[in-house]
Amino acid sequence: MSEPILKIEDLRARVAESDGDDILRGVTLEIEAGKIHAIMGPNGSGKSTLAKVLAGHPGYEVTGGRVAFRGEDLLEMEPDERARAGVFLAFQYPVEIPGVSIANFLRTAVQARKGEEEVDLFEFQEQLMEKMALLGMDTSFAMRSVNQGFSGGEKKRNEILQLAMLAPSLAIMDETDSGLDIDALQVVAAGVNKLLQDDPEMGVLLITHYQRLLNFVKPHHVHVMVAGRIAESGGPELAEKLEAQGYESWREAETAA
Repeated sequence: MSEPILKIEDLRARVAESDGDDILRGVTLEIEAGKIHAIMGPNGSGKSTLAKVLAGHPGYEVTGGRVAFRGEDLLEMEPDERARAGVFLAFQYPVEIPGVSIANFLRTAVQARKGEEEVDLFEFQEQLMEKMALLGMDTSFAMRSVNQGFSGGEKKRNEILQLAMLAPSLAIMDETDSGLDIDALQVVAAGVNKLLQDDPEMGVLLITHYQRLLNFVKPHHVHVMVAGRIAESGGPELAEKLEAQGYESWREAETAA
């Protein structure tokens, strides 16, 4: 069996420069190439903290455990090094960047990903048009300022376009379904599915509250996170169980422990 893309062992983390308790309290998880893992859990369970810690957010401090990304120590990498190595984070609340077009933003990001190798303008434009066509996006979208005046669905589609252009090894999607109506959710899910078909070796970590996203993006594995730990793992049927029963039984088990 090949080495997983991401291997998390007993990961613990808290808010940086605080004396507070750990938010992540021993997370262990492996993500393989070509597999979709979904993490579900109630508010405050540590889902978004996990995403930010993996991306290298300076607001969090790792207090224990190990994380290997493609065999390398992820926790020793700076955030920009993680991104260049192939870790992508789709934010729950994407920020606006007035005056910077999506095309220029993406070209800068692709250049940073490639390092010293110069990005050819014409090749970049060709690739951008190709990915926008794949995602069913109008080419005029590339000329708009990043997320300025965008609807929730447009912001998330922009994140999917970034994902397509950067072609990471690992895509972490933090509550991509947050604030989307059903039409926008279907559009975003269709984009994710097309990218997975285009790059079947990419590993994906989907973080969500609800099973509805998983109706459109089918996970191979589902994990329940409660109180900073993975409380249970299973197949897609586990998401259906959560939708029907909620998190109360796992909360009670955690309290009893």
